[in-house]
Amino acid sequence: MERQRSCLTSLGFGVLAFNSGLAIYTSWGDPRSVGFVLLADAALVLLFLCPREFERGVGRGRDARIKAAAWALTTLLTAMFASRVAPLMPPAVGVLVFICLRDVNQVRGGEGGDGINMDLQYCALSPC
Repeated sequence: MERQRSCLTSLGFGVLAFNSGLAIYTSWGDPRSVGFVLLADAALVLLFLCPREFERGVGRGRDARIKAAAWALTTLLTAMFASRVAPLMPPAVGVLVFICLRDVNQVRGGEGGDGINMDLQYCALSPC
């Protein structure tokens, strides 16, 4: 089972690398777009490493730091994509995108504020 997982992971990262290469190739004259692709890829790779590190570090007191890193990377990716999507929409919908981003980033659940309540995140994006 472990071998299948690593093959699927490798395939996923291969598809990400190929797609990112195409995106960089087609937007080579625009340094902002190339930077966006590179930053998004770096954030995604780091985000995929967080669960692995979380499983390895059980009981070592690193849980809170890994959760915070995952939260920060998720917020970064959400903000990056919202900043690219909102200008393409009609103004009212663009404002709605940023309101949803603000609401999702303010929602924190769990005991002591260090957990993430996914139910509240979904409620921030859709009527509950």
